[in-house]
Amino acid sequence: MAKITDVKAREVLDSRGNPTVQVDCEIDNVFVGRATIPSGASTGKREALELRDNDPNRYHGKGVLKAIENVNKIIRPEIVGKDPFNQREIDQFLIALDGTPNKSNLGANAILGVSLAVARASSIYLGIELYEYLGGINATTLPVPFMNVINGGAHADNPLSIQEFMIVPAGFSSFREALRAGSEIFHTLKKILKDKGEITSVGDEGGFAPQLNNTEYALDLLMMAIERSGYKPGEEVYLAIDAAASELFKDNRYVIDGRTFSQNELIDFYSGLIDRYPLISIEDPCAEDDWDTWIALTKEIGNKVQVIGDDVFVTNPSIISKGIDEGVANAVLIKLNQIGTLSETLDAIRLAKDSGYNIVI
Repeated sequence: MAKITDVKAREVLDSRGNPTVQVDCEIDNVFVGRATIPSGASTGKREALELRDNDPNRYHGKGVLKAIENVNKIIRPEIVGKDPFNQREIDQFLIALDGTPNKSNLGANAILGVSLAVARASSIYLGIELYEYLGGINATTLPVPFMNVINGGAHADNPLSIQEFMIVPAGFSSFREALRAGSEIFHTLKKILKDKGEITSVGDEGGFAPQLNNTEYALDLLMMAIERSGYKPGEEVYLAIDAAASELFKDNRYVIDGRTFSQNELIDFYSGLIDRYPLISIEDPCAEDDWDTWIALTKEIGNKVQVIGDDVFVTNPSIISKGIDEGVANAVLIKLNQIGTLSETLDAIRLAKDSGYNIVI
């Protein structure tokens, strides 16, 4: 029977140039799976704890040497010798070893690193792709890409309040053509911005970060880019936004592009955008603690667009279950680092799908 023969972690840099945890898992001294853990710029307060060193003299306090040590000195001696193919048993072992509700002892980044590395090593051992190992032979459908092409909020140093403006090439018969459309529109958008005298530097997630000051103008530019690229808005290519509204919520009101909104005014704001643009998806339109507005907004626009819960759900099955019962959102954003193990992530996906909620990975 195959056994885990080694687990080791190291500190590497992520796409933002910040330290993160990378873990290798070795099976039978031969097959090695590697996982590098992502980290969000704007995070929900209910997320599993990402363990940082908080040493101001090193990486501005963002080092992960404590998490690395927890993998190498605490998890490794306990996990070597275990069966790598029972993912749920591995994850439950890691949760129990940590012993806290939010994985704050060992760190969610340390635990998830091991969890994912074990899964990757197992797929390599079996000679199959990771998606096949996780999804079985029926895992044959590629997702519709959501391409973040204009950044604002916590992702950019500009006046835009909305964090992400995305194009969604959903009207194509293949992923290949959808990807082509997205690429062409992105480069057309760059030319439009340049012609208008806007800067074409990029934000945290690769989208442009021009000095725009309102949501509607950003959406107008996307519409122009779609049309000039030869595609049809609302038929071939749609729009989506991530408001990251927890960042915009102050004193029980929302501040967007310098304007202040009550609950009803916020719903009217989004409804107006839906009426004027081919907007098919809105992520985190309300703050994570503002469940009353979430419920009211979902009731008002949930039959028109995809309403995605990210910070409000944090990939946590128990919170998702509560949201489903109360009518919060109609889709769930899935981020493994929010919950901390692969098994819990798959449980969140299964719960959402069984309840008729869409899934965005």
